[in-house]
Amino acid sequence: MTTLALDAATLESLVAAAVAAPSIHNSQPWRFRLRPETSVLEVRAARERALPATDPAGRALHISVGAAVLNLRVAARHLGWAPEVRLLPDPSDPDLLAGVRLDTAAAVRLPGSEALYEAIWHRHSIRTPFTGEPVPPAVLDELAVAARAEDALLELPGHEETNRILRLTSEAERRNATERGQRAESRNWVHSGDLLPYGIPARALGPQDRDARLPMRDFTALRPTGHGVPATFEAEPRIAVLVTGSDERADWLRAGLALEHVLLAATVHGVRASLLHQAMEWPYLRWATREPHHGPGHVQMLIRLGYGPEGAPVPRLAVRDVLEPEAQETPRIRGGQS
Repeated sequence: MTTLALDAATLESLVAAAVAAPSIHNSQPWRFRLRPETSVLEVRAARERALPATDPAGRALHISVGAAVLNLRVAARHLGWAPEVRLLPDPSDPDLLAGVRLDTAAAVRLPGSEALYEAIWHRHSIRTPFTGEPVPPAVLDELAVAARAEDALLELPGHEETNRILRLTSEAERRNATERGQRAESRNWVHSGDLLPYGIPARALGPQDRDARLPMRDFTALRPTGHGVPATFEAEPRIAVLVTGSDERADWLRAGLALEHVLLAATVHGVRASLLHQAMEWPYLRWATREPHHGPGHVQMLIRLGYGPEGAPVPRLAVRDVLEPEAQETPRIRGGQS
């Protein structure tokens, strides 16, 4: 029989895994609070790190938090818990986006859970060209299964549909670079060096496509001094489309869970990924990215998949900066047995 304890070291391990999740502009819009009386670790929105120009409805914030919840769930299973996740558990508390109950030990280890946990520490967004080597169908099928496990779909458009989606993304990128509010906001989240624990250091910015086929985000928004040397990207990019059936706050959180599950599964197979979010930031363009022949659905993210070097890590907030005081002062909670 093994007794689990949610002590300070365990809590730190869980939150460290959660904050390794991707977030829009590396804004890391999350906070954590432990409720010792219920053994629930709350995941809350950090509104001070929201992006009002880019994400006025908070959809991307919810996706970012959902990705952190997925990492938290994976880490809890790695440590021997059987975590129970509830999304939006309290309608009277809109900043409480999820609760993860940790009071039961897992009876068995789920297949693949250890590989997903290791992938948390190696997953990084890629902003550089891929080799052009195609991702095998069997791997793509596994990524689709990962999305379905979180009540989302991962669609794999063909050549013509991919080109159409990329044209919409190019139009969104043009708007992002020329619209004053979004241009200023994008620039504000780029900084030199690693002095800030959030945002994107200039060293992590990727090049633009020399042939203008693949619309990579220009975080410097037409500022020539921030541009690197253009590069040649893969001729046939593999774009995956993450879709949910509805478009409410809970669906945005599920999209974040699915996104991170897909990204971790890709990392396990050595597949790299970058996120093309530009069209999601303009309602008409976001709606236009959906494939009408596949029935109703709401596109939440475009994911570029391929092979290349492991991405460069970007700064992360320290655990002490995202744990609310009640959690930091909790000495110990007894858990279940297995």
